[in-house]
Amino acid sequence: MLDGGEQLLESILNVDMNGVTGRVKFLPPDDTLIHPAYEVINVIGTGHQRIGYWSNQSGLSIDPPETLYRKPGNQSSSDQHLGPVIWPGKTTQKPRGWVFPNNGRHLAIGVPNRVSYREFIGQVPGTDTYSGYCIDVFTAAVSQLPYAVPYKLVPFGDGVDNPSLTELVRLMSAGVYDGIVGDVAIITNRTKMADFTQPYIESGLVVVAPVMTRSSNAWAFMRPFSPGMWAVTGIFFLVVGAVIWILEHRLNDDFRGPPRRQVVTILWFSFSTLFFAHRENTVSTLGRVVLIIWLFVVLIINSSYTASLTSILTVQQLSSPIKGIETLRTSNDPIGYQQGSFARNYLVEELGFHESRMVPLKGPEECERALKAGPHKGGVAAVVDEQSYLELFLSTRCDFSIVGPEFTRNGWGFAFPKDSPLAVDLSTAILKLSENGDLQRIHDKWLMSSACSSQTTTFQVDRLHLSSFWGLFLICGLACLLALFLYFLKIVRKFSRHQQADVSHAAAASSSSAALSLSSASVRLQTFLSFVDEKEEEVVSRSRRQSLDRASNRNDCEAVDGETQDSKSGRRVEFSTNKDIANENGI
Repeated sequence: MLDGGEQLLESILNVDMNGVTGRVKFLPPDDTLIHPAYEVINVIGTGHQRIGYWSNQSGLSIDPPETLYRKPGNQSSSDQHLGPVIWPGKTTQKPRGWVFPNNGRHLAIGVPNRVSYREFIGQVPGTDTYSGYCIDVFTAAVSQLPYAVPYKLVPFGDGVDNPSLTELVRLMSAGVYDGIVGDVAIITNRTKMADFTQPYIESGLVVVAPVMTRSSNAWAFMRPFSPGMWAVTGIFFLVVGAVIWILEHRLNDDFRGPPRRQVVTILWFSFSTLFFAHRENTVSTLGRVVLIIWLFVVLIINSSYTASLTSILTVQQLSSPIKGIETLRTSNDPIGYQQGSFARNYLVEELGFHESRMVPLKGPEECERALKAGPHKGGVAAVVDEQSYLELFLSTRCDFSIVGPEFTRNGWGFAFPKDSPLAVDLSTAILKLSENGDLQRIHDKWLMSSACSSQTTTFQVDRLHLSSFWGLFLICGLACLLALFLYFLKIVRKFSRHQQADVSHAAAASSSSAALSLSSASVRLQTFLSFVDEKEEEVVSRSRRQSLDRASNRNDCEAVDGETQDSKSGRRVEFSTNKDIANENGI
Protein backbone atom coordinates (compact mmCIF):
# COMPACT_ATOMS: atom_id res chain seq x y z
CA MET A 1 0.00 0.00 0.00
CA LEU A 2 1.35 3.45 -1.01
CA ASP A 3 2.31 5.67 1.93
CA GLY A 4 1.48 9.32 1.56
CA GLY A 5 -1.61 8.78 -0.58
CA GLU A 6 -3.43 11.66 1.02
CA GLN A 7 -0.54 13.99 0.17
CA LEU A 8 -0.54 12.77 -3.47
CA LEU A 9 -4.29 13.32 -3.80
CA GLU A 10 -3.99 16.79 -2.30
CA SER A 11 -1.19 17.63 -4.73
CA ILE A 12 -3.26 16.52 -7.72
CA LEU A 13 -6.29 18.52 -6.59
CA ASN A 14 -4.12 21.61 -6.20
CA VAL A 15 -2.95 21.47 -9.85
CA ASP A 16 -3.70 24.63 -11.84
CA MET A 17 -2.12 24.67 -15.30
CA ASN A 18 -2.84 24.89 -19.04
CA GLY A 19 -2.50 21.55 -20.82
CA VAL A 20 -3.14 20.23 -24.33
CA THR A 21 -6.89 20.04 -23.67
CA GLY A 22 -7.02 23.46 -21.97
CA ARG A 23 -6.92 24.56 -18.38
CA VAL A 24 -6.61 21.83 -15.74
CA LYS A 25 -7.97 22.73 -12.32
CA PHE A 26 -10.22 21.00 -9.78
CA LEU A 27 -12.91 22.95 -7.99
CA PRO A 28 -14.13 22.24 -4.42
CA PRO A 29 -16.23 20.93 -2.83
CA ASP A 30 -16.75 18.05 -5.31
CA ASP A 31 -13.26 18.30 -6.79
CA THR A 32 -14.68 18.47 -10.30
CA LEU A 33 -12.61 19.48 -13.32
CA ILE A 34 -13.08 23.10 -14.31
CA HIS A 35 -14.76 23.52 -17.67
CA PRO A 36 -14.28 19.94 -18.96
CA ALA A 37 -14.37 19.74 -22.75
CA TYR A 38 -13.29 17.37 -25.54
CA GLU A 39 -12.73 17.66 -29.25
CA VAL A 40 -14.73 15.43 -31.59
CA ILE A 41 -12.63 14.39 -34.59
CA ASN A 42 -13.52 12.63 -37.85
CA VAL A 43 -10.87 10.09 -38.88
CA ILE A 44 -10.43 10.09 -42.68
CA GLY A 45 -7.94 7.51 -43.92
CA THR A 46 -4.64 8.39 -42.28
CA GLY A 47 -5.74 11.89 -41.36
CA HIS A 48 -8.45 13.54 -39.33
CA GLN A 49 -10.45 16.72 -38.98
CA ARG A 50 -12.22 18.37 -36.05
CA ILE A 51 -16.00 18.45 -36.44
CA GLY A 52 -16.98 19.87 -33.04
CA TYR A 53 -16.68 19.78 -29.27
CA TRP A 54 -18.31 18.19 -26.26
CA SER A 55 -18.64 19.84 -22.84
CA ASN A 56 -20.81 19.67 -19.74
CA GLN A 57 -22.04 23.16 -20.51
CA SER A 58 -23.52 22.56 -23.97
CA GLY A 59 -23.09 18.94 -24.96
CA LEU A 60 -22.17 18.54 -28.64
CA SER A 61 -21.45 21.83 -30.36
CA ILE A 62 -19.36 23.35 -33.13
CA ASP A 63 -18.48 26.37 -30.95
CA PRO A 64 -15.37 26.28 -28.70
CA PRO A 65 -16.13 25.56 -25.03
CA GLU A 66 -14.37 28.77 -23.94
CA THR A 67 -17.08 30.84 -25.55
CA LEU A 68 -19.93 28.59 -24.39
CA TYR A 69 -18.92 28.69 -20.70
CA ARG A 70 -19.49 32.42 -20.74
CA LYS A 71 -23.16 31.80 -21.68
CA PRO A 72 -25.98 30.14 -19.71
CA GLY A 73 -26.01 26.36 -19.96
CA ASN A 74 -28.15 24.88 -22.77
CA GLN A 75 -28.32 21.19 -23.67
CA SER A 76 -31.44 21.28 -25.82
CA SER A 77 -31.53 18.45 -28.37
CA SER A 78 -32.16 20.98 -31.16
CA ASP A 79 -28.80 22.62 -30.42
CA GLN A 80 -26.83 19.35 -30.42
CA HIS A 81 -25.02 19.22 -33.76
CA LEU A 82 -21.61 18.68 -35.29
CA GLY A 83 -19.91 19.57 -38.53
CA PRO A 84 -20.27 17.42 -41.67
CA VAL A 85 -18.92 13.86 -41.35
CA ILE A 86 -16.98 12.19 -44.13
CA TRP A 87 -17.88 8.46 -44.09
CA PRO A 88 -15.74 5.63 -45.54
CA GLY A 89 -15.88 5.86 -49.30
CA LYS A 90 -15.54 9.66 -49.04
CA THR A 91 -19.29 10.21 -48.89
CA THR A 92 -21.42 12.38 -46.65
CA GLN A 93 -24.42 9.95 -46.87
CA LYS A 94 -24.92 8.02 -43.66
CA PRO A 95 -24.44 4.25 -44.29
CA ARG A 96 -27.04 1.68 -43.19
CA GLY A 97 -25.51 -1.78 -43.12
CA TRP A 98 -22.84 -3.58 -45.01
CA VAL A 99 -20.54 -1.71 -47.38
CA PHE A 100 -19.29 -3.97 -50.13
CA PRO A 101 -16.05 -2.86 -51.81
CA ASN A 102 -16.08 -2.83 -55.57
CA ASN A 103 -13.38 -5.48 -55.72
CA GLY A 104 -15.03 -7.66 -53.02
CA ARG A 105 -16.68 -11.09 -53.41
CA HIS A 106 -20.18 -11.05 -54.91
CA LEU A 107 -22.94 -12.62 -52.86
CA ALA A 108 -23.93 -16.06 -54.13
CA ILE A 109 -27.74 -15.93 -54.26
CA GLY A 110 -29.32 -19.33 -54.79
CA VAL A 111 -32.36 -19.54 -57.08
CA PRO A 112 -34.48 -22.69 -57.61
CA ASN A 113 -34.23 -23.99 -61.17
CA ARG A 114 -37.95 -24.69 -61.62
CA VAL A 115 -39.48 -26.78 -64.40
CA SER A 116 -43.04 -25.53 -63.82
CA TYR A 117 -44.75 -22.25 -63.00
CA ARG A 118 -41.88 -20.30 -64.57
CA GLU A 119 -43.93 -17.13 -64.21
CA PHE A 120 -42.59 -16.99 -60.66
CA ILE A 121 -38.95 -17.72 -61.44
CA GLY A 122 -37.24 -19.38 -64.37
CA GLN A 123 -34.08 -19.29 -66.45
CA VAL A 124 -34.21 -17.33 -69.68
CA PRO A 125 -33.57 -19.87 -72.48
CA GLY A 126 -30.04 -19.65 -73.93
CA THR A 127 -28.73 -17.35 -71.17
CA ASP A 128 -27.50 -17.47 -67.59
CA THR A 129 -30.03 -14.91 -66.41
CA TYR A 130 -33.30 -15.45 -64.61
CA SER A 131 -36.64 -13.72 -64.85
CA GLY A 132 -40.05 -13.89 -63.23
CA TYR A 133 -42.16 -12.37 -60.48
CA CYS A 134 -39.73 -13.23 -57.66
CA ILE A 135 -36.70 -11.86 -59.56
CA ASP A 136 -38.44 -8.57 -60.33
CA VAL A 137 -39.48 -8.12 -56.69
CA PHE A 138 -35.93 -8.80 -55.49
CA THR A 139 -34.39 -6.42 -58.03
CA ALA A 140 -36.84 -3.66 -57.11
CA ALA A 141 -36.20 -4.19 -53.38
CA VAL A 142 -32.39 -4.10 -53.78
CA SER A 143 -32.69 -0.82 -55.69
CA GLN A 144 -34.34 0.69 -52.59
CA LEU A 145 -31.31 -0.03 -50.37
CA PRO A 146 -29.04 2.93 -49.50
CA TYR A 147 -25.95 0.86 -50.33
CA ALA A 148 -24.79 -1.33 -53.18
CA VAL A 149 -25.20 -5.10 -52.97
CA PRO A 150 -23.17 -6.95 -55.61
CA TYR A 151 -24.54 -10.44 -56.17
CA LYS A 152 -24.77 -13.23 -58.67
CA LEU A 153 -27.59 -15.73 -59.13
CA VAL A 154 -26.60 -19.37 -58.71
CA PRO A 155 -29.12 -22.01 -59.92
CA PHE A 156 -30.11 -24.92 -57.68
CA GLY A 157 -31.64 -28.01 -59.29
CA ASP A 158 -31.10 -30.26 -62.29
CA GLY A 159 -33.73 -28.65 -64.50
CA VAL A 160 -35.64 -31.95 -64.78
CA ASP A 161 -37.51 -31.99 -61.48
CA ASN A 162 -38.53 -29.14 -59.20
CA PRO A 163 -35.89 -28.84 -56.45
CA SER A 164 -36.60 -29.09 -52.72
CA LEU A 165 -36.64 -25.60 -51.28
CA THR A 166 -36.08 -26.89 -47.75
CA GLU A 167 -32.84 -28.49 -48.93
CA LEU A 168 -31.85 -25.19 -50.56
CA VAL A 169 -32.38 -23.38 -47.23
CA ARG A 170 -30.30 -26.02 -45.47
CA LEU A 171 -27.41 -25.54 -47.92
CA MET A 172 -27.55 -21.79 -47.35
CA SER A 173 -27.35 -22.26 -43.59
CA ALA A 174 -24.28 -24.48 -44.21
CA GLY A 175 -22.56 -21.61 -46.05
CA VAL A 176 -22.98 -22.79 -49.65
CA TYR A 177 -25.16 -19.78 -50.52
CA ASP A 178 -25.33 -16.24 -49.12
CA GLY A 179 -29.07 -15.89 -49.72
CA ILE A 180 -32.06 -17.35 -51.56
CA VAL A 181 -34.38 -15.63 -54.00
CA GLY A 182 -37.44 -17.53 -55.14
CA ASP A 183 -40.81 -18.93 -54.21
CA VAL A 184 -39.69 -19.92 -50.71
CA ALA A 185 -42.57 -20.33 -48.27
CA ILE A 186 -41.91 -19.14 -44.73
CA ILE A 187 -42.59 -22.21 -42.58
CA THR A 188 -41.47 -23.22 -39.10
CA ASN A 189 -38.66 -25.66 -39.88
CA ARG A 190 -37.12 -23.21 -42.38
CA THR A 191 -37.16 -20.27 -39.94
CA LYS A 192 -34.99 -22.36 -37.61
CA MET A 193 -32.23 -22.37 -40.25
CA ALA A 194 -32.51 -18.88 -41.78
CA ASP A 195 -33.87 -15.36 -41.42
CA PHE A 196 -36.64 -14.33 -43.82
CA THR A 197 -37.71 -10.96 -45.09
CA GLN A 198 -41.19 -9.53 -44.88
CA PRO A 199 -43.49 -11.73 -47.07
CA TYR A 200 -43.99 -10.19 -50.50
CA ILE A 201 -46.95 -12.44 -51.38
CA GLU A 202 -49.46 -14.41 -49.29
CA SER A 203 -49.72 -18.07 -50.19
CA GLY A 204 -51.29 -20.71 -47.91
CA LEU A 205 -52.24 -24.30 -48.70
CA VAL A 206 -55.59 -24.91 -50.42
CA VAL A 207 -57.41 -27.82 -52.04
CA VAL A 208 -58.32 -27.93 -55.75
CA ALA A 209 -60.82 -30.48 -57.05
CA PRO A 210 -62.92 -31.02 -60.19
CA VAL A 211 -66.25 -29.20 -60.17
CA MET A 212 -69.39 -29.52 -62.23
CA THR A 213 -72.20 -27.15 -63.00
CA ARG A 214 -75.21 -27.85 -60.83
CA SER A 215 -78.49 -27.20 -62.62
CA SER A 216 -81.87 -26.57 -61.01
CA ASN A 217 -84.34 -29.42 -60.52
CA ALA A 218 -87.86 -29.97 -59.25
CA TRP A 219 -86.66 -29.99 -55.61
CA ALA A 220 -84.49 -26.90 -55.80
CA PHE A 221 -86.81 -25.10 -53.37
CA MET A 222 -85.63 -27.48 -50.63
CA ARG A 223 -81.94 -26.63 -51.02
CA PRO A 224 -81.75 -23.31 -49.11
CA PHE A 225 -82.25 -25.04 -45.72
CA SER A 226 -80.47 -28.06 -44.32
CA PRO A 227 -82.65 -31.02 -43.16
CA GLY A 228 -82.10 -30.05 -39.53
CA MET A 229 -83.21 -26.50 -40.22
CA TRP A 230 -86.39 -27.71 -41.97
CA ALA A 231 -87.21 -30.06 -39.06
CA VAL A 232 -86.71 -27.50 -36.29
CA THR A 233 -88.66 -24.84 -38.20
CA GLY A 234 -91.62 -27.19 -38.69
CA ILE A 235 -91.58 -28.21 -35.02
CA PHE A 236 -91.61 -24.58 -33.90
CA PHE A 237 -94.57 -23.82 -36.14
CA LEU A 238 -96.57 -26.52 -34.32
CA VAL A 239 -95.25 -25.59 -30.86
CA VAL A 240 -96.08 -21.91 -31.25
CA GLY A 241 -99.54 -22.80 -32.57
CA ALA A 242 -100.19 -25.01 -29.54
CA VAL A 243 -98.92 -22.34 -27.11
CA ILE A 244 -101.18 -19.68 -28.67
CA TRP A 245 -104.14 -22.08 -28.46
CA ILE A 246 -103.48 -22.71 -24.74
CA LEU A 247 -103.20 -19.00 -23.99
CA GLU A 248 -106.33 -18.07 -26.00
CA HIS A 249 -108.61 -21.06 -25.37
CA ARG A 250 -110.44 -19.67 -22.31
CA LEU A 251 -110.83 -16.15 -23.74
CA ASN A 252 -111.19 -16.36 -27.52
CA ASP A 253 -114.11 -17.98 -29.37
CA ASP A 254 -111.84 -18.47 -32.42
CA PHE A 255 -109.91 -21.07 -30.44
CA ARG A 256 -112.93 -22.95 -29.06
CA GLY A 257 -115.27 -25.56 -30.43
CA PRO A 258 -115.22 -29.31 -31.06
CA PRO A 259 -111.85 -31.10 -30.75
CA ARG A 260 -111.54 -31.59 -34.51
CA ARG A 261 -112.11 -27.93 -35.16
CA GLN A 262 -109.56 -26.96 -32.53
CA VAL A 263 -106.87 -29.21 -34.08
CA VAL A 264 -107.55 -27.69 -37.49
CA THR A 265 -107.36 -24.21 -35.93
CA ILE A 266 -103.95 -24.94 -34.41
CA LEU A 267 -102.54 -26.21 -37.72
CA TRP A 268 -104.07 -23.41 -39.78
CA PHE A 269 -102.96 -20.68 -37.39
CA SER A 270 -99.42 -22.11 -37.14
CA PHE A 271 -98.60 -22.28 -40.84
CA SER A 272 -100.59 -19.20 -41.88
CA THR A 273 -98.16 -17.09 -39.83
CA LEU A 274 -95.54 -18.01 -42.45
CA PHE A 275 -97.34 -15.65 -44.84
CA PHE A 276 -98.72 -13.35 -42.10
CA ALA A 277 -102.20 -14.46 -43.24
CA HIS A 278 -103.62 -15.69 -39.92
CA ARG A 279 -107.21 -14.48 -39.48
CA GLU A 280 -107.68 -15.39 -35.82
CA ASN A 281 -107.25 -12.49 -33.43
CA THR A 282 -105.31 -12.86 -30.21
CA VAL A 283 -106.99 -11.45 -27.09
CA SER A 284 -104.68 -12.31 -24.19
CA THR A 285 -101.60 -10.23 -23.44
CA LEU A 286 -99.32 -13.28 -23.20
CA GLY A 287 -100.60 -14.59 -26.52
CA ARG A 288 -99.85 -11.31 -28.25
CA VAL A 289 -96.31 -11.18 -26.86
CA VAL A 290 -95.55 -14.74 -28.05
CA LEU A 291 -97.09 -14.02 -31.46
CA ILE A 292 -95.01 -10.83 -31.97
CA ILE A 293 -91.76 -12.67 -31.18
CA TRP A 294 -92.73 -15.56 -33.46
CA LEU A 295 -93.61 -13.22 -36.35
CA PHE A 296 -90.16 -11.63 -36.03
CA VAL A 297 -88.55 -15.09 -36.26
CA VAL A 298 -90.71 -15.90 -39.28
CA LEU A 299 -89.66 -12.64 -40.95
CA ILE A 300 -85.96 -13.49 -40.58
CA ILE A 301 -86.47 -17.06 -41.83
CA ASN A 302 -88.53 -15.84 -44.79
CA SER A 303 -85.92 -13.27 -45.82
CA SER A 304 -83.02 -15.73 -45.53
CA TYR A 305 -84.86 -18.41 -47.49
CA THR A 306 -85.78 -15.98 -50.26
CA ALA A 307 -82.22 -14.67 -50.62
CA SER A 308 -80.70 -18.16 -50.72
CA LEU A 309 -83.26 -19.51 -53.18
CA THR A 310 -82.78 -16.50 -55.46
CA SER A 311 -79.03 -17.13 -55.52
CA ILE A 312 -79.53 -20.80 -56.29
CA LEU A 313 -81.94 -20.21 -59.18
CA THR A 314 -80.29 -17.19 -60.80
CA VAL A 315 -76.52 -17.82 -60.44
CA GLN A 316 -74.80 -20.75 -62.06
CA GLN A 317 -73.62 -23.03 -59.27
CA LEU A 318 -70.51 -25.22 -59.12
CA SER A 319 -70.56 -28.32 -56.97
CA SER A 320 -68.00 -30.87 -55.91
CA PRO A 321 -68.17 -33.95 -53.66
CA ILE A 322 -65.02 -32.64 -51.96
CA LYS A 323 -65.71 -29.74 -49.60
CA GLY A 324 -62.18 -29.15 -48.30
CA ILE A 325 -59.36 -30.75 -46.38
CA GLU A 326 -61.76 -32.40 -43.92
CA THR A 327 -63.39 -34.37 -46.76
CA LEU A 328 -59.97 -35.72 -47.75
CA ARG A 329 -59.34 -36.75 -44.14
CA THR A 330 -62.38 -39.04 -44.14
CA SER A 331 -61.55 -40.79 -47.43
CA ASN A 332 -58.73 -42.97 -48.71
CA ASP A 333 -58.44 -41.44 -52.19
CA PRO A 334 -55.01 -40.42 -53.52
CA ILE A 335 -53.98 -36.76 -53.15
CA GLY A 336 -51.70 -34.89 -55.54
CA TYR A 337 -49.04 -32.37 -54.57
CA GLN A 338 -46.42 -30.39 -56.48
CA GLN A 339 -43.04 -32.05 -56.58
CA GLY A 340 -40.60 -30.30 -54.24
CA SER A 341 -43.34 -28.56 -52.25
CA PHE A 342 -43.53 -28.63 -48.47
CA ALA A 343 -47.20 -29.67 -48.80
CA ARG A 344 -46.30 -33.36 -48.71
CA ASN A 345 -44.47 -33.18 -45.37
CA TYR A 346 -47.20 -30.98 -43.91
CA LEU A 347 -49.97 -33.41 -44.86
CA VAL A 348 -48.07 -36.45 -43.62
CA GLU A 349 -46.40 -35.09 -40.49
CA GLU A 350 -48.87 -32.45 -39.30
CA LEU A 351 -52.27 -33.70 -40.48
CA GLY A 352 -51.58 -37.45 -40.31
CA PHE A 353 -52.32 -38.44 -43.93
CA HIS A 354 -50.86 -41.80 -44.94
CA GLU A 355 -47.76 -41.50 -47.09
CA SER A 356 -49.09 -43.98 -49.63
CA ARG A 357 -51.86 -41.54 -50.59
CA MET A 358 -49.41 -38.85 -51.68
CA VAL A 359 -48.87 -38.57 -55.46
CA PRO A 360 -46.10 -36.19 -56.71
CA LEU A 361 -46.97 -34.12 -59.79
CA LYS A 362 -44.37 -32.19 -61.81
CA GLY A 363 -46.38 -29.43 -63.38
CA PRO A 364 -49.81 -27.99 -64.20
CA GLU A 365 -50.32 -30.27 -67.21
CA GLU A 366 -49.74 -33.37 -65.10
CA CYS A 367 -52.07 -31.97 -62.39
CA GLU A 368 -54.79 -31.45 -64.98
CA ARG A 369 -54.50 -35.01 -66.31
CA ALA A 370 -54.55 -36.52 -62.81
CA LEU A 371 -57.62 -34.52 -61.75
CA LYS A 372 -59.54 -35.40 -64.92
CA ALA A 373 -58.71 -39.10 -64.56
CA GLY A 374 -59.98 -39.19 -60.98
CA PRO A 375 -59.02 -41.53 -58.14
CA HIS A 376 -60.55 -44.63 -59.78
CA LYS A 377 -58.61 -44.33 -63.06
CA GLY A 378 -55.10 -43.78 -61.80
CA GLY A 379 -55.51 -40.10 -61.04
CA VAL A 380 -56.12 -38.15 -57.84
CA ALA A 381 -59.23 -36.92 -56.05
CA ALA A 382 -57.75 -33.48 -55.36
CA VAL A 383 -54.52 -31.49 -55.42
CA VAL A 384 -53.10 -29.73 -52.35
CA ASP A 385 -50.70 -26.90 -53.09
CA GLU A 386 -49.94 -23.27 -52.32
CA GLN A 387 -52.61 -20.81 -53.36
CA SER A 388 -50.32 -18.72 -55.58
CA TYR A 389 -49.54 -21.71 -57.80
CA LEU A 390 -53.14 -22.90 -57.95
CA GLU A 391 -54.54 -19.47 -58.81
CA LEU A 392 -52.21 -19.44 -61.81
CA PHE A 393 -53.26 -23.02 -62.59
CA LEU A 394 -56.97 -22.15 -62.44
CA SER A 395 -56.62 -19.04 -64.59
CA THR A 396 -56.86 -21.18 -67.74
CA ARG A 397 -58.64 -24.28 -66.41
CA CYS A 398 -62.28 -23.68 -65.58
CA ASP A 399 -63.17 -27.33 -64.89
CA PHE A 400 -61.53 -27.11 -61.45
CA SER A 401 -61.93 -24.85 -58.45
CA ILE A 402 -60.57 -24.21 -54.97
CA VAL A 403 -62.84 -25.99 -52.49
CA GLY A 404 -62.99 -25.16 -48.81
CA PRO A 405 -61.03 -22.46 -47.00
CA GLU A 406 -57.28 -21.92 -46.91
CA PHE A 407 -56.06 -24.19 -44.10
CA THR A 408 -52.56 -22.75 -43.56
CA ARG A 409 -51.41 -19.13 -43.37
CA ASN A 410 -47.97 -18.30 -44.71
CA GLY A 411 -46.22 -16.30 -47.41
CA TRP A 412 -43.09 -16.15 -49.54
CA GLY A 413 -39.96 -14.27 -48.54
CA PHE A 414 -36.26 -14.00 -49.37
CA ALA A 415 -33.99 -16.07 -47.12
CA PHE A 416 -30.61 -15.04 -45.67
CA PRO A 417 -28.26 -16.48 -43.03
CA LYS A 418 -29.08 -15.86 -39.39
CA ASP A 419 -28.51 -12.28 -38.18
CA SER A 420 -27.93 -10.96 -41.69
CA PRO A 421 -28.78 -7.23 -41.89
CA LEU A 422 -29.99 -7.76 -45.47
CA ALA A 423 -33.12 -9.51 -44.16
CA VAL A 424 -34.11 -6.42 -42.15
CA ASP A 425 -33.23 -3.87 -44.82
CA LEU A 426 -34.95 -5.79 -47.61
CA SER A 427 -38.07 -6.12 -45.42
CA THR A 428 -38.20 -2.33 -45.18
CA ALA A 429 -37.69 -2.11 -48.94
CA ILE A 430 -40.56 -4.57 -49.60
CA LEU A 431 -42.85 -2.48 -47.42
CA LYS A 432 -41.93 0.59 -49.47
CA LEU A 433 -42.73 -1.29 -52.68
CA SER A 434 -46.09 -2.27 -51.23
CA GLU A 435 -46.90 1.30 -50.16
CA ASN A 436 -46.01 2.95 -53.48
CA GLY A 437 -47.85 0.32 -55.57
CA ASP A 438 -44.80 -1.17 -57.30
CA LEU A 439 -45.40 -4.57 -55.72
CA GLN A 440 -48.93 -4.75 -57.16
CA ARG A 441 -47.70 -3.64 -60.60
CA ILE A 442 -45.12 -6.43 -60.62
CA HIS A 443 -47.83 -8.89 -59.59
CA ASP A 444 -50.12 -7.77 -62.40
CA LYS A 445 -47.28 -8.00 -64.92
CA TRP A 446 -46.57 -11.68 -64.26
CA LEU A 447 -49.63 -13.18 -62.56
CA MET A 448 -52.64 -11.28 -63.87
CA SER A 449 -55.26 -13.84 -65.00
CA SER A 450 -58.48 -13.25 -66.88
CA ALA A 451 -59.61 -16.51 -68.48
CA CYS A 452 -61.99 -17.78 -65.80
CA SER A 453 -62.24 -14.85 -63.39
CA SER A 454 -64.82 -13.07 -65.57
CA GLN A 455 -67.29 -15.92 -65.58
CA THR A 456 -70.36 -15.40 -63.42
CA THR A 457 -69.98 -18.72 -61.68
CA THR A 458 -69.71 -19.29 -57.99
CA PHE A 459 -68.96 -22.36 -55.99
CA GLN A 460 -71.97 -24.07 -54.51
CA VAL A 461 -73.67 -21.85 -51.96
CA ASP A 462 -73.70 -23.45 -48.54
CA ARG A 463 -77.10 -24.33 -47.15
CA LEU A 464 -78.47 -22.36 -44.25
CA HIS A 465 -77.93 -24.45 -41.14
CA LEU A 466 -79.53 -24.40 -37.72
CA SER A 467 -76.35 -22.93 -36.24
CA SER A 468 -77.15 -19.64 -37.96
CA PHE A 469 -80.61 -19.34 -36.37
CA TRP A 470 -80.42 -21.10 -33.02
CA GLY A 471 -80.38 -17.75 -31.22
CA LEU A 472 -83.77 -16.81 -32.71
CA PHE A 473 -85.27 -20.17 -31.87
CA LEU A 474 -83.87 -19.94 -28.33
CA ILE A 475 -85.51 -16.56 -27.76
CA CYS A 476 -88.83 -17.79 -29.13
CA GLY A 477 -88.69 -20.99 -27.05
CA LEU A 478 -87.92 -19.09 -23.85
CA ALA A 479 -90.79 -16.69 -24.57
CA CYS A 480 -93.18 -19.63 -24.97
CA LEU A 481 -92.02 -21.28 -21.74
CA LEU A 482 -92.26 -18.04 -19.78
CA ALA A 483 -95.75 -17.33 -21.13
CA LEU A 484 -96.93 -20.85 -20.24
CA PHE A 485 -95.44 -20.55 -16.76
CA LEU A 486 -97.19 -17.24 -16.06
CA TYR A 487 -100.42 -18.58 -17.53
CA PHE A 488 -100.21 -21.68 -15.30
CA LEU A 489 -99.71 -19.56 -12.18
CA LYS A 490 -102.67 -17.40 -13.13
CA ILE A 491 -104.92 -20.43 -13.76
CA VAL A 492 -103.91 -22.16 -10.52
CA ARG A 493 -104.69 -19.01 -8.57
CA LYS A 494 -108.09 -18.65 -10.17
CA PHE A 495 -108.86 -22.32 -9.69
CA SER A 496 -107.99 -22.14 -5.99
CA ARG A 497 -110.43 -19.27 -5.49
CA HIS A 498 -113.03 -21.09 -7.54
CA GLN A 499 -112.56 -24.27 -5.49
CA GLN A 500 -112.95 -22.43 -2.19
CA ALA A 501 -116.12 -20.85 -3.47
CA ASP A 502 -117.50 -24.25 -4.50
CA VAL A 503 -116.68 -25.76 -1.07
CA SER A 504 -118.30 -22.85 0.69
CA HIS A 505 -121.39 -23.17 -1.51
CA ALA A 506 -121.59 -26.89 -0.83
CA ALA A 507 -121.24 -26.31 2.93
CA ALA A 508 -123.91 -23.65 2.80
CA ALA A 509 -126.18 -26.12 1.08
CA SER A 510 -125.47 -28.60 3.96
CA SER A 511 -124.09 -31.10 1.46
CA SER A 512 -121.31 -32.80 3.39
CA SER A 513 -120.93 -35.51 0.75
CA ALA A 514 -120.39 -32.83 -1.93
CA ALA A 515 -117.76 -31.12 0.20
CA LEU A 516 -115.93 -34.42 0.65
CA SER A 517 -116.06 -35.21 -3.05
CA LEU A 518 -114.50 -31.88 -3.91
CA SER A 519 -111.52 -32.68 -1.71
CA SER A 520 -110.53 -35.97 -3.43
CA ALA A 521 -107.47 -35.83 -5.74
CA SER A 522 -109.01 -37.42 -8.83
CA VAL A 523 -112.07 -35.25 -8.63
CA ARG A 524 -109.92 -32.16 -8.11
CA LEU A 525 -107.90 -33.02 -11.25
CA GLN A 526 -111.04 -33.52 -13.31
CA THR A 527 -112.44 -30.32 -11.91
CA PHE A 528 -109.22 -28.47 -12.79
CA LEU A 529 -109.24 -29.73 -16.38
CA SER A 530 -112.90 -28.82 -16.71
CA PHE A 531 -112.10 -25.40 -15.27
CA VAL A 532 -109.28 -24.88 -17.78
CA ASP A 533 -111.49 -25.94 -20.66
CA GLU A 534 -114.35 -23.72 -19.54
CA LYS A 535 -114.66 -20.26 -21.00
CA GLU A 536 -113.63 -17.42 -18.76
CA GLU A 537 -116.96 -15.61 -19.09
CA GLU A 538 -118.91 -18.67 -17.91
CA VAL A 539 -116.66 -19.08 -14.85
CA VAL A 540 -117.11 -15.44 -13.94
CA SER A 541 -120.89 -15.65 -14.45
CA ARG A 542 -121.13 -18.78 -12.29
CA SER A 543 -119.02 -17.21 -9.58
CA ARG A 544 -121.37 -14.24 -9.52
CA ARG A 545 -124.41 -16.51 -9.24
CA GLN A 546 -122.78 -18.41 -6.41
CA SER A 547 -122.03 -15.15 -4.65
CA LEU A 548 -125.67 -14.12 -5.00
CA ASP A 549 -126.82 -17.53 -3.77
CA ARG A 550 -124.57 -17.29 -0.73
CA ALA A 551 -125.89 -13.84 0.05
CA SER A 552 -129.49 -15.06 -0.31
CA ASN A 553 -128.77 -18.05 1.92
CA ARG A 554 -127.31 -15.80 4.59
CA ASN A 555 -130.44 -13.64 4.52
CA ASP A 556 -132.70 -16.68 4.82
CA CYS A 557 -130.69 -18.03 7.71
CA GLU A 558 -130.90 -14.71 9.51
CA ALA A 559 -134.69 -14.60 9.02
CA VAL A 560 -135.10 -18.14 10.37
CA ASP A 561 -132.94 -17.30 13.35
CA GLY A 562 -135.12 -14.27 14.04
CA GLU A 563 -138.36 -16.28 13.98
CA THR A 564 -136.85 -18.84 16.32
CA GLN A 565 -135.91 -16.20 18.80
CA ASP A 566 -139.42 -14.71 18.69
CA SER A 567 -141.10 -18.09 19.35
CA LYS A 568 -138.83 -18.76 22.29
CA SER A 569 -139.62 -15.37 23.79
CA GLY A 570 -143.37 -16.03 23.34
CA ARG A 571 -143.16 -19.33 25.15
CA ARG A 572 -141.30 -17.74 28.04
CA VAL A 573 -143.95 -15.00 28.37
CA GLU A 574 -146.80 -17.54 28.25
CA PHE A 575 -145.18 -19.72 30.90
CA SER A 576 -144.67 -16.78 33.21
CA THR A 577 -148.35 -15.74 32.89
CA ASN A 578 -149.64 -19.20 33.72
CA LYS A 579 -147.45 -19.33 36.76
CA ASP A 580 -148.78 -16.07 38.10
CA ILE A 581 -152.40 -17.22 37.65
CA ALA A 582 -151.65 -20.40 39.57
CA ASN A 583 -150.19 -18.51 42.49
CA GLU A 584 -153.22 -16.34 42.67
CA ASN A 585 -155.53 -19.38 42.84
CA GLY A 586 -153.42 -20.94 45.58
CA ILE A 587 -152.25 -23.81 43.52
